[in-house]
Amino acid sequence: MKKELAIETKGLTKRYADDLLAVDDLHLVVPKNNIYALLGPNGAGKTTTISMLTTLITPTEGTATIAGFDIVEQASEVRARIGVTFQEIVLDPDLTGRESLDFHGRLYNMSKAKRLAKIEELLQLVELEEAADRRTDTYSGGMKRRLELARGLMTEPDVLFLDEPTQGLDPQNRANIWEYIRDLQTGSDITVLLTTHYMEEAEALADRVGIMDHGRLIAEETPQEFIDEMGTAVFQIDGSGNKAAFIKQIKQLPFVQAVHTNNGRMQISVGDGHGRLVDIVNASQTVDYRIEDVSIAKPTLGDVFLKYTGSQLRDK
Repeated sequence: MKKELAIETKGLTKRYADDLLAVDDLHLVVPKNNIYALLGPNGAGKTTTISMLTTLITPTEGTATIAGFDIVEQASEVRARIGVTFQEIVLDPDLTGRESLDFHGRLYNMSKAKRLAKIEELLQLVELEEAADRRTDTYSGGMKRRLELARGLMTEPDVLFLDEPTQGLDPQNRANIWEYIRDLQTGSDITVLLTTHYMEEAEALADRVGIMDHGRLIAEETPQEFIDEMGTAVFQIDGSGNKAAFIKQIKQLPFVQAVHTNNGRMQISVGDGHGRLVDIVNASQTVDYRIEDVSIAKPTLGDVFLKYTGSQLRDK
């Protein structure tokens, strides 16, 4: 049986007047009750994609639907069914946390009884009951992020868009946000599309991951499927000498699955990492390449990103 779709795009494109192609022919399908993570460096097109899907900007070409409604022709229907938290924190510093949620509910014409009940539920969810009647300019960064998440959930959306939801948070607060998002998905029919720079965030949360670069979706799998592509171990090598000859030699070894470089550092993915360092060192000695530093680790989503884009995930 075909899964009901929460998000579907066909050829979605955004081109600006200076001929900048921000999003290029995006085809994206996200089933209902899934968490989908978009990974990509700055400028990859992630935020522009969310801006189109949330009706903030109009596509140049292509179509997209949210919960079955067209983002251009039925924009008001789309807005009624989505929640959004933006990359930049957008809170009125003169309002309390409770007032921020109440005003948001009023914008969506929620009844007073429903607003009050939802506010108490969400304040408890994000653990802000004790700070609810303080002005938001007294909140820490983590508290503000949690309040924005609550505001995005205030209208009980079908689809929640989270643009860098944990950017700038410490590891404890980031882990707390992850827990809230997991609980949301398991306890309701909500669909979440998030963009992130944090590899571990996508691994921990996403049912499916898309990698964007230069406005295009260049790869899409589950986190585990991506990681399985990288074999059982990844060698990170720094050195000097004839690198081109060394890479050519390494690629001929039967256990090597892929070789990539980034900022001069070499990444070698192997199908079986046991005892392979000796073989790699021996290969370097045959081509006048000196290994100066080496580390071995299990593959991660960051290694996958390097494989597909030649860049590391970055937060600048």
